[in-house]
Amino acid sequence: MIGVGTCVCALNDTHLIFAEDTLWTGIPRNYTNSDVPEVLSEVRKLVDDGQYVEATTKGVKLLGDPSEVYQLLGDINLEFDDSHAGYDVETYQRELDLDTATAKVKYSVGEVEFMREHFASNPDQVIVAKISGSRPGSLSFTVAVDSKLHHHSYVNGKNQIIMEGSCPGKRIPPKVNQDDNPKGIQFSAVLDLQISNGVGAIHVLDDKKLRVEGSDWAVMFLVASSSFDGPFTKPVDSKRDPTSECLIALKAIRNFSYADLYAWHLEDYQKLFHRVSLHLSKGSKSVGENESSDTKNLLSCVPIICLEGGKPAGYMEQGYRTSMGPDGYLRDSLSLSLSLRCTPHLNINLQMNYWPSLPCNLPECQEPLFDYISFLSVNGTKTAQLRFLFLPPQRCSMHVKFEDHILVPRPRVNSDLVFSVKNIFRCALHVYCMDSITLVSHRTLQVNYKASGWVVHHVSDTWAKTSALQGKPVWALWPMGGAWLCTHLWEHYAYTADKGYLEKKAYPLLEGCTLFLLDWLIEGQGGYLETNPSTSPEHDFIAPDGRTASVSYSLTMDMAIIREVFSAVVTAAEVLGKTEDDLIERVRKAQPRLYPTKVAGDGSIMEWAQDFKDPEVHHRHLSHLFGLFPGHTITTEKTPDLCKAAAYTLLKRGEDGPGWSTTWKAALWACLRNSKDAYRMIKHLFILVEPDPDIGFEGGLYSNLFAAHPPFQIDANFGFSAAVSEMLVQSTMRDLYLVPALPRDKWANGCVKGLKARGDVTVNISWNEGDLQEVGLWSKNQNSVERLHYGGITVPVKMFDEQLTCVKTYSLEEAGFP
Repeated sequence: MIGVGTCVCALNDTHLIFAEDTLWTGIPRNYTNSDVPEVLSEVRKLVDDGQYVEATTKGVKLLGDPSEVYQLLGDINLEFDDSHAGYDVETYQRELDLDTATAKVKYSVGEVEFMREHFASNPDQVIVAKISGSRPGSLSFTVAVDSKLHHHSYVNGKNQIIMEGSCPGKRIPPKVNQDDNPKGIQFSAVLDLQISNGVGAIHVLDDKKLRVEGSDWAVMFLVASSSFDGPFTKPVDSKRDPTSECLIALKAIRNFSYADLYAWHLEDYQKLFHRVSLHLSKGSKSVGENESSDTKNLLSCVPIICLEGGKPAGYMEQGYRTSMGPDGYLRDSLSLSLSLRCTPHLNINLQMNYWPSLPCNLPECQEPLFDYISFLSVNGTKTAQLRFLFLPPQRCSMHVKFEDHILVPRPRVNSDLVFSVKNIFRCALHVYCMDSITLVSHRTLQVNYKASGWVVHHVSDTWAKTSALQGKPVWALWPMGGAWLCTHLWEHYAYTADKGYLEKKAYPLLEGCTLFLLDWLIEGQGGYLETNPSTSPEHDFIAPDGRTASVSYSLTMDMAIIREVFSAVVTAAEVLGKTEDDLIERVRKAQPRLYPTKVAGDGSIMEWAQDFKDPEVHHRHLSHLFGLFPGHTITTEKTPDLCKAAAYTLLKRGEDGPGWSTTWKAALWACLRNSKDAYRMIKHLFILVEPDPDIGFEGGLYSNLFAAHPPFQIDANFGFSAAVSEMLVQSTMRDLYLVPALPRDKWANGCVKGLKARGDVTVNISWNEGDLQEVGLWSKNQNSVERLHYGGITVPVKMFDEQLTCVKTYSLEEAGFP
């Protein structure tokens, strides 16, 4: 996929930044480390002894290399004559029309009005830019294509520019062979230029540029491709030809007009964008006097910028996509920002990008994420599991009886070698010993964690990196990334009721993740199963000796994620008739032994297994509240005491922080059915801030509605949509809660259409003066929802049948609603 953004230096010298989502440094790598098991044992011993600072120091040896980084492809450079620099300022207009996904710039030079229109077509995989002048023959400009990567460009024929280049094959110097310079991903971009028939001319300049003279209009078609052929294929082995692919793509649209491409673009985009809509209006009571007019105007834009469905720009493919370059002030720091922000961060950011996809009725937008999880599971198996090893012949001395009654030669090793033959063949481990084949347990001959299944840490890349990142244990030593992703697998089924997907796609991945978690859990004090080492993402604690540390055991977030995965795999097994499987029996035995969520002495949810002192009480992460949202183990109905503690935790954390933290807080307050504080966090996001790259973890919005970080992180925009949807609709597989956190005095009148609830239920709601007026529910599954909740009242639900024949009609009063 390709996308375009704009960086305007001046109207007579404009740069259109474009990107292709598979353009990364590096090549496939080995994500295993044979030294990890020994270090892991040492770290665990230090944690058991309460030496948390020493465990944190030793934990650095469990970390690996940096991830690879995303690269911008290049620029389209447009040069106009100097008269365009003297445009009439009063006529200048610039807009991004979200209803049509079209960017436009309009201005006048003298008596001529110039218009520039840009859109990126998903169905035709082409960026289209049209430039026109209101006076015949008034359009003249020069266009070239450039890149900061290694490249060369040339004119093909009379109206095309071809740029070919390559990404670096490595981010850092190789450790073993300093002369090694692997071939990186190759890329190509082709710009095709068309002008008005019979008016104007195109000239070739320096075999690199095209010059338009005296035309009415010009349309540029840009296509791009790379040699990336999946995360397991080295670029040097790729059979893809990016230039040929680009020329074929252009040939496919050669006979179609700008209007044709635009119409297909609209059809493709709006069938998603129009799926959900939210409309708000004031009630008879005025909005609070202390609310600024700017904030009021921004909040009125909620249905436009976030909730009107659609496939949002930048919705991630293979876990990431950069489809729009930031505006001018970001240009100098783009390489840094892309390196930091475009590597998939799995401790909140990647997941938040997908939070709105299900409640906002965009389930198909999750498909690239599931493909990416599948890739991660392959490399994650290697990180967690097995490696080919050669055992000296003298170690083979006796035979034993393994499971499934198979006799094999056995080396003299510990008794924990008994394991499932089924799992052996799944992992395809073969260890040759003399003239016989010895099957050796993963529990002894392991690469990283001596665990089955698959594991992913907190940062990945296009090569599906699964091992721990280079850096500090406080953020890098976190093997829960894959498990969190697996909760999305189950949620997709919960919302869609797609049993075929659950059986073929989700369950095998859930099964592998569960295998790892079962092996990762170890016996702890008090009969509990615990995780060790364990960290709270990016957050240190003060150890009992007064020093700062990050590594301990059984962090609240670890346990909350494990509970979610265990619950998901058990419920999925019930749906698929697999409840008698050995794996499910193991999970059921483990569930009651998981370390419980505890309340600290001050009344907040404990972030760590011990009530350590927090050196940063206003920290941006809310990891210990995972069980409340996006998890489901803390609920107002079943765990009121933990909800009370969660509310105090949120107050203690404060409202400041980057945008993604703000939207997470809004969703958490919504799950507590606290409309006042949910709205407070929504309003807090809508603080206009000036871009300042030197400020870290700042919240608010820039004038282009990107959420500040800086430079920006799109996950906050997506998280906002999810938070608002939680304020309007919450659900389980059997219960549906209507406007559970609606700020009735702020959003007094409104309606929302097209939201999804679990059980594949489509929901329409309207309200007036804060009171529910009308509810519409649609589902192919008549038994999907059993109870409807509103204002503390619960009533049973009977859905329409498949032919939409009315079974029975209720008024709100008859249904029991006040």
